[in-house]
Amino acid sequence: MNNYTIETFLRVETPKAWVTAAKAEIPLLLVDHAHCEKKAAATALGLINRYSDRYELLKKMATLAREELRHFEQVLEQIKSRGEQFHPLAPGRYAASLHRHVIAHEPKKLIDTLIVGALIEARSCERFQVLTEVVEPELATFYRKLHAAEERHFLTYLSLAQEIAGIDISDRINFFAEKEAELIEEPDEQFRFHSGAPPSTVAIPA
Repeated sequence: MNNYTIETFLRVETPKAWVTAAKAEIPLLLVDHAHCEKKAAATALGLINRYSDRYELLKKMATLAREELRHFEQVLEQIKSRGEQFHPLAPGRYAASLHRHVIAHEPKKLIDTLIVGALIEARSCERFQVLTEVVEPELATFYRKLHAAEERHFLTYLSLAQEIAGIDISDRINFFAEKEAELIEEPDEQFRFHSGAPPSTVAIPA
């Protein structure tokens, strides 16, 4: 089995243009972040419902779902403390674009889904680290606390994928990692927590 870190798992770093946009769009960033935490909990629960015969997956996804819901609650508190409102938000292209490449038949479907989960968690972790360096101290402290949890979630998804496969899956990991890198580096019309670089034609306030 291959051992990965966030740095070796992700192929590219978050573009500086995204970081600049994030600093100018904190309310939107937080609302989308809340949606991401809610979806992460739903994903874990979906895996529990779909693969009820896999004990280790059930146990780890139950823990993950609880943590993601707690994070959702904590982001809601961050939104409220700023006098903002949580509201519906059209999803970005990131997660759906990755899931589009998941193989439709089992067990490859489950393995691919877990690899995608690992990538999403790894990118979240990387962005929390980036954000701690540019946002206000209170929010930076909050993101530092989330960083450790997201790293743990990344490793949970990845270890499950490797254990269930029982063989070297580095080729499949590399395939999805390259697709993820393309999404991060390509211009993205929507600003979201996992969006790519803002289009060069769009002026982003400093």
